[in-house]
Amino acid sequence: MKKRFGRLTVRLWAPLQALTLGCFAPGMAQDTDVSEPESFQVSRIREEVRVDGVLDEPEWGRAQVVFLRHEWFPGDNIPAPVETEVRVLFDHQNLYLGFVARDPNPGAIRANLADRDTPVQDDHVGFIDPFNDERRGFQFRINPLGVQMDAIFSENEGFEDFTWDAIWDSKGRITEEGYVVEVAIPFKSLRFPRTSEPQTWGFMAFRSYPREVRHRMRSFPTDRGRACLLCQMNKMVGIQGVDPGRNVEVTPTLTAVRTDSRPEWPGGSLEAGEADFEGGVTARWSVTPNLVFNGTVNPDFSQVEADVAQLDVNNRFALFFPERRPFFLEGADFFLTPLNVVFTRTVADPLGGAKLTGKEGDNALGFFFTRDRVNNLILPANQGSASTSLSEDVSAGVFRYRRDVGDGSTVGGLLTVRKGEEYHNRVYGADAFIRLSRTNTFQAQFLRSDTDYPADLASNFLQEDGDFQGNAFQIRLQHRSRDWNAFAKVEQLAAGFRADAGFIPRVDTRGGEVLVQRTWWAADPDRWFSFVNAGVLASRTEDLEGRLTDERVQLIGGYSGPKQSTVNVAFARRKELFAEALFDGLDAAFVGFEVRPSGSLTLGYGSELSETIDYLAAEKGTQITAGPSAEIRLGRHLNLNLRHNYRRLERGGDWAFVANLSELRAVYNFNVRTFFRAIVQYQNIERNPDNYEVDRPREARTLFTQLLFSYKVNPQTVLFLGYSDNGSGSLTSDLDRIDITRTDRTFFLKLGYAWRP
Repeated sequence: MKKRFGRLTVRLWAPLQALTLGCFAPGMAQDTDVSEPESFQVSRIREEVRVDGVLDEPEWGRAQVVFLRHEWFPGDNIPAPVETEVRVLFDHQNLYLGFVARDPNPGAIRANLADRDTPVQDDHVGFIDPFNDERRGFQFRINPLGVQMDAIFSENEGFEDFTWDAIWDSKGRITEEGYVVEVAIPFKSLRFPRTSEPQTWGFMAFRSYPREVRHRMRSFPTDRGRACLLCQMNKMVGIQGVDPGRNVEVTPTLTAVRTDSRPEWPGGSLEAGEADFEGGVTARWSVTPNLVFNGTVNPDFSQVEADVAQLDVNNRFALFFPERRPFFLEGADFFLTPLNVVFTRTVADPLGGAKLTGKEGDNALGFFFTRDRVNNLILPANQGSASTSLSEDVSAGVFRYRRDVGDGSTVGGLLTVRKGEEYHNRVYGADAFIRLSRTNTFQAQFLRSDTDYPADLASNFLQEDGDFQGNAFQIRLQHRSRDWNAFAKVEQLAAGFRADAGFIPRVDTRGGEVLVQRTWWAADPDRWFSFVNAGVLASRTEDLEGRLTDERVQLIGGYSGPKQSTVNVAFARRKELFAEALFDGLDAAFVGFEVRPSGSLTLGYGSELSETIDYLAAEKGTQITAGPSAEIRLGRHLNLNLRHNYRRLERGGDWAFVANLSELRAVYNFNVRTFFRAIVQYQNIERNPDNYEVDRPREARTLFTQLLFSYKVNPQTVLFLGYSDNGSGSLTSDLDRIDITRTDRTFFLKLGYAWRP
């Protein structure tokens, strides 16, 4: 896989993402009078339960039964449309849950085979457990076939991280009355205090029931007039005499890679590379029940996952690609701050690394250190960003501390350090999250950086010579209640501020943003809509000399209704400074929708018509973008995902460029452990030479393909076997055309085994 930062696109409809209802989104329904969370006693058993999807052991008759009586969407704390119960037990090793999800029409159950943690809109059940600090919790979801999804949910950050993985067991079975799911969570896969006293854990059971609309139910009534969810959970009492152990996990890996390349592209032939066999090891140890150490030597961070394709044309700033590597993903929520100054994709090819994350009492800690073979850098400015790499070893360290204060509030500090030959970057600062009331929160962060680039880099990229500093801060006030969502934010980043361990593609900015949004909820869940909302978003940004660089006023609206349909619209008027000229009247209109007419088909579309800037020519133009997408499930095994992105810009009465990006992902799941996946990504960018003075190809094309066979016993015991290649072509004149020609190809094999003594 290519090592790349990715690039950041700022879209007109980005604020509309806030309109999406997540499974755990608080503050989006009526302010009802909800009683205190219900507590229940859980029983200990002596005989081990066999996890087979059949609740036939006598022990299940002694289980505490919790009912999911409350629908929180689309209904607002109305009786659930279907019956669901969860039975809870534990022994000295495991926490057991047995879900009985009844359905009046079992033939309509949506259940498909998939890789674990695959985003899915199937029927599913789940629970959050076991932290009781009302700030953070483990989340487990299971579909009717036993497909597992697990995540960390962080309340204050609004962060639902499905990249966290635990080793646990589950089985699902569709029956004549609905479906049954049986789960066993080893205590050594969880984090909780080591004590002989009875413990109280937070607990929430939930069910997703997608039909004409997606009904979502919980084990407690939800007061959406409160801007928190975990503070409303049930309490599970009676857990006693269990030990989380040391939770030692050692995963040795063996990776074999061979890359063939064409050194004289497009002529010549592919030359076979040497096979490279490398061993590595990753270890995980719970120093205390809540403090976990991760270490890795010679890790393999390659080829298994392919980034979702993004169209890289007419962009000023770096595109963002999310982290996918397990070592960096575990405990990632500990490093979240308002400004994105920790972005582990900057670590490209590490020799090794160490990480310590966890929480003891009111104190949360995150630390990691890596030694990297490559120093990837983003060089930000007000009008654009550049990226470069230094072929030298670089050491990187991040230290994060956060302390709980009062009811749902935190204060914290952060230090990041990157150091190489004739280079360093340090960022340090403090932040706070204050829960002012049931509906209002305040958040602030202040940072200072100290940077010194090598002289050649500073000269080539017009950076400051020698050691230089810069400050940054962000202050945010937010209100979330039943009908209203509003926030105000001010932010400033000095021209000399650098966060080389993070993702900050723009500096030399000072500005603010305000959003006010109103939501109307259907009084009856059987009406033609579930909710309708509308709002206004306004923002203004200046450089630190006081020049206006960006201004926007935007009207936004959203709708959710039958067939799990959503519609978003936006209308904006913008101003933007580029190449010392202020472009006014940059009007834009966006419409997008998604609909799921059945469990086997999802359709989506987004389109924008806007007046914008052609950054290559520094002239105003008219741009249209269109993005159709479709997800098609053929039976329980085969899943097809198709996406296309079209962009055309016209100026001066003629076209300037046309860009197309297509992606197909096809996955065949043999069972819950095994799948075969094929990915094809094709990009074609055509430019009108009559509209550009700079020398650019009239046409540039790229093609990426990947084939992958995957077998997973659990998240760490894996077999990956795959192939990928890259090709490119161009057209500079009618007589100088290069068809798409393969530039390289890679064969790879990875074996990993999780040993848990």
